[in-house]
Amino acid sequence: MLVLTLAMAAVGFALLVVALMTGSVAWAWGCIVVCVIGAVLLLVSSLRGPAPAASDRPASRGWVEPDPDDPPTERFDRPE
Repeated sequence: MLVLTLAMAAVGFALLVVALMTGSVAWAWGCIVVCVIGAVLLLVSSLRGPAPAASDRPASRGWVEPDPDDPPTERFDRPE
């Protein structure tokens, strides 16, 4: 969600630059709308709290933890 907030900030800045270059109020209002949406996304993201760390998430079905008692499947010898 933070990436989306940063994208909104970039779009809002671009709209601000366009509004200043053209002198159009419509572009300025677009900048304000995009920045308010970005601020709401940032607020929602901060209220939800941090995302769980990768180690706290359950393992996916496709991954099986290797058994430490199993021998390695490949052997790499050093060249002499």
